[in-house]
Amino acid sequence: MDIPTNFTIGSTESIRGSKQKTNAELSSEDFLKIMAASISNPPISSGEGGGSNDGGSGDYISQIVQFNMVDQLTALTETVTTNMLMMQQQQGLDMLGKEVKVLDETTFVTGTVEKVRYTEGYATLQINGKEYALNDVVEVGVKANEPKN
Repeated sequence: MDIPTNFTIGSTESIRGSKQKTNAELSSEDFLKIMAASISNPPISSGEGGGSNDGGSGDYISQIVQFNMVDQLTALTETVTTNMLMMQQQQGLDMLGKEVKVLDETTFVTGTVEKVRYTEGYATLQINGKEYALNDVVEVGVKANEPKN
């Protein structure tokens, strides 16, 4: 699932761009490769009586624990991201038929949500015949056919 990390519901920044992996990010696969290289190339002993940095089994156990923690955090992140995406989709459905104000580049557009479409898992709203990302919404009013109190 390719979901951008800057995805926030209700922000004025659009989520239309694709996320590119930067050199600062380390995936669990990258971590596993580093760990495998570390195991296959143990450090050279200092020769001063076999100090604590001799690449003993404690280092490998520590690395396995760290890898497990990274794996668990990755799974948790995926779960939270999936839940957030499902909530965002539900929010799109809840806006169907309501009057909304969206930010279109530099101007505000007001109209009724005519249709909700899902593009790559993200809800997009059709307003006045044009599609907008849910993140472009800045205001939601009552349904167009309901009387205002």
